[in-house]
Amino acid sequence: MNNNNNNNNNTVQTYPLSESHYESWLELWQRYLSLFETKLPKSTIQSTWQHLLGSDTLVYGFGAWQKNAADQDTLVGITHVILHPNTWSTSFCCCLEDLFVSEVARGQGVGRVLLEQVYDFATVNECNHVYWTTEKDNSTLRTLCDKLATRTHMVQYRKDLL
Repeated sequence: MNNNNNNNNNTVQTYPLSESHYESWLELWQRYLSLFETKLPKSTIQSTWQHLLGSDTLVYGFGAWQKNAADQDTLVGITHVILHPNTWSTSFCCCLEDLFVSEVARGQGVGRVLLEQVYDFATVNECNHVYWTTEKDNSTLRTLCDKLATRTHMVQYRKDLL
């Protein structure tokens, strides 16, 4: 578990997602997908959730919790990562697939805490690097990423097959 303070001096705690987090995760996942004007079939959402919880895949999910006004822990951010082999090293690399922070928690350091959780996880798993892509117009996240990582000269291309 990773603890870190945000700008409001409230503690943000991160730890792996578990079965009991499904409803909170689903709410944030749906809000994240809506940013991309995307709706996924229920079967895909269930498959994603099972991958995040399962020990038979290299897909992992983490959440960030913060105390709400009633002093209860509230899920305010999620991230999903995939570990995979690569041709340039003998160790795995870590792909940060998704990162979302609830609108009410933005600007409070939650994104930073989630990225640091991913770094810690990748280090423990002896990954050679962590990488991700983001939209070029996402200036808020890009400002954070510029502080915590190095932007490469690579350009991503993609061809959807399904």
